[in-house]
Amino acid sequence: MGCSFSGLNALYDVVNGGGDVWINENRFRIVRQLGEGGFAYVYLVKEVITDAAAASAGLAKKVKDPSHLSDDGTYALKKVLIQNNEQLDLVREEIRVSSLFSHPNLLPLLDHAIIAVKPTQETSWKHEAYLLFPVHLDGTLLDNAKAMKARKEFYSTTDVLHIFRQLCAGLKHMHSLEPPYAHNDVKPGNILITHRKGQAPLAILMDFGSARPARKQICSRAEALQLQEWAAEHCSAPVRAPELWDCPSQADIDERTDIWSLGCTLYAIMYGVSPFEYALGESGGSLQLAIVNGQIKWPAGPNPPYPDALHQFVKWMLQPQAAVRPCIDDIIIHVDKLIAKFSK
Repeated sequence: MGCSFSGLNALYDVVNGGGDVWINENRFRIVRQLGEGGFAYVYLVKEVITDAAAASAGLAKKVKDPSHLSDDGTYALKKVLIQNNEQLDLVREEIRVSSLFSHPNLLPLLDHAIIAVKPTQETSWKHEAYLLFPVHLDGTLLDNAKAMKARKEFYSTTDVLHIFRQLCAGLKHMHSLEPPYAHNDVKPGNILITHRKGQAPLAILMDFGSARPARKQICSRAEALQLQEWAAEHCSAPVRAPELWDCPSQADIDERTDIWSLGCTLYAIMYGVSPFEYALGESGGSLQLAIVNGQIKWPAGPNPPYPDALHQFVKWMLQPQAAVRPCIDDIIIHVDKLIAKFSK
C-alpha cells in the first residue's frame, strides 16, 4: 500500500465534532483515547457502516487476512503529528517495513493514510499520519507487569515460556527475511498481551518504527559513532545491546542485537522489569556499565521460585559479546525443550 496525500484520505468530520476519521474510503468513529506518547495518539475506533453496499466494500474488502478483521468493528488507530521531513520519512519507513511482515505474533498494519495539513497559530505540524491496527484491549506486557506487581502476582513458569515462545516465533519471521530485519526495540511496552481462558496469554510484538535490515558492517570510528547515535534515539536504553552502547570501529552487527533484548524481555516476563534497571536506583550506578558488563541481578520471585534453567536461559542470551550469543533458531530449540520439561 502506498502513501497518499489527498486531504480526503484521513479527515476529521467537523460536523460530528471531530468524532469521525476517514482512512482512504473507510470511515471510523473515535470511541475513546487509549494512549499517547511524543507526537502520537492511539484511539479506539469503530468502523462506520451505513448500508449493506458499504459493508461489502469496507475494510473487509481491503484486508487480505480475514482473521485480522474485528468481530465488532473496533480497531486501534494511531495518529502521528509530523513536524518535518525527517519525521515524515520515518513514518513512511514504518509503513513500508510493516508491510513486509505477515505473522500471527506480529501486529499487522491494516490500512494507513498520510495527509498534508496547514500549520496554524496553535499547531506546527505539516502532515498527519493515520495507521490502523487490530485492537488488543488487555494492554501491553508492561501494563500487565505493573498491575501484577501491585497485586504481588507472577506468571507461572509455563505461561512465561509460552509467552516467550510466541515472541520468538514473531522475531524468527523477521530474522528469516532476505535481508534479515531486526526489530531493534523488543521490550515489554512493545508487546501486546491478550488473556485467554484456559490458555497462556496471546503475545504480539508491535511497533516497527525502529525495524531495519539487521546486518551492518562497521568499518570506521565515524560509522561506529553514527550507529551509537542512531541506537540512542531508536533503541530503548534498558534493553539496548552492549554493541549499540559501545560499538567497536571494526564490527559486524547482526540480528543478535534482538537476542539481547529478547533476553531482557524474558527476565521482564518473570520479574516485571528489565535485568539492568536496578543500576538506575543505585548511588553511582550506571545502566550502561551494568549492560556492557552483563551484570545481572536476580530479584525475589514467586514462591516457589522460577527454576534455575530459566535463569541460565536468560544468561545465555545476555552475553555481552554478540559473537557468542545464540541466534533465534537456537533459542526456539531451547525454549521448546523447556516447555516440554516444565509442562509435564
